[in-house]
Amino acid sequence: VSAFNRRAESPTSWRLEVHTGDDFLERMLREKPGNVVVLSGRNRGKIDRILASVEAGLDVLADKPWVITAADFPKLERALSLAEAKGKVAYDVMTERSEITTILQKELALDPAVTGKVGPGTQAEPAIEMESVHHLMKMVAGSVNLRPAWFFDTAEQGEALADVATHLVDLVPWTLFPGQPIDYRTEVGVLAAKRWPTVLDEAQLLRLTGEKALPQALASRLQGGKLDYFANGEASFTVRGVHARVKVLWNYEAPAGAGDTHVAFVRGSRARLEILQGAEQKWRPELYVVPHRPADAPAVKAALEQRVAELAKARPGLSVEDEGARFRVDIPDRYRVGHEPHFAEVTARFLGYLKDPASLPKWEKANMLAKYWITTKAVEMSRLDP
Repeated sequence: VSAFNRRAESPTSWRLEVHTGDDFLERMLREKPGNVVVLSGRNRGKIDRILASVEAGLDVLADKPWVITAADFPKLERALSLAEAKGKVAYDVMTERSEITTILQKELALDPAVTGKVGPGTQAEPAIEMESVHHLMKMVAGSVNLRPAWFFDTAEQGEALADVATHLVDLVPWTLFPGQPIDYRTEVGVLAAKRWPTVLDEAQLLRLTGEKALPQALASRLQGGKLDYFANGEASFTVRGVHARVKVLWNYEAPAGAGDTHVAFVRGSRARLEILQGAEQKWRPELYVVPHRPADAPAVKAALEQRVAELAKARPGLSVEDEGARFRVDIPDRYRVGHEPHFAEVTARFLGYLKDPASLPKWEKANMLAKYWITTKAVEMSRLDP
């Protein structure tokens, strides 16, 4: 924060009031310095702070994940129901809904003339599939993006399927059943899940944490000088009978010139919608439409051009590029705002709901419950996998 306040170009003007005592939560609830609580950081115990805040009559904007174990799921139900009863807003930060390629993939998935019928798919070839790759070693503003030692304790941070997978699981009903509440008790099922570690040595952990020596809590978990950090996971599940699969990976460091990546497939009866983000795409996400049969290509192209022209009324400049076996949706750079501005968009939505709590869509509560039911059950199932 201090570095951003001191920077030469567009310095920020954050004012800090730091409370480091063990009773910080109790003091905040007692003194109520504001009416909105913003939460991030440690994931274990986050739902307790959310619930306590809602009980105290405060609105909450909290980063994912809200729960990382199935045992805490009832607290999530209570917090959301209490917020609803009190007319308060409890909202989680789902930035991926603001990514332009994801938005356009959703629009095309809903157009049967382009994509055909989506689903139900199978566990081996799901109707919707997503993969997110992150990297532990990152440089931000010329310095290593340091992570606290507890970040490498999955009991604190949560495993991959409880943490980053929250974003991917959220996108499944958002894409396939927009604006519709999903009942976790009857409309979702977790079929399979597995996990595997990213192995880190002591030198890597010291570099990532900035510590001169590893804290005992972390050092004691090393075996043969290495840590099995369970940061990778994959889960197969269904939503209203439609098969989905999500996969999350944490590597130590990205290849030169690369960064975090998001890949997503939606499989319809006429075409497959692909978001790819690799070297071919120069590491930025691109959206493709791939007809299943060459004979369908002319009709798919015509329908795609018509739909993109309609979408271009709200986002001028969108167009279609014919690449032979596939079509690419050409997206002007002005719509590629990047990850950080997505947080501002989520905040703007939250502030709108804050002014009018009744405007918070009813499906948000149901789908938050469905999302965290899937992620926490997947974590449980993955631990049973030998």
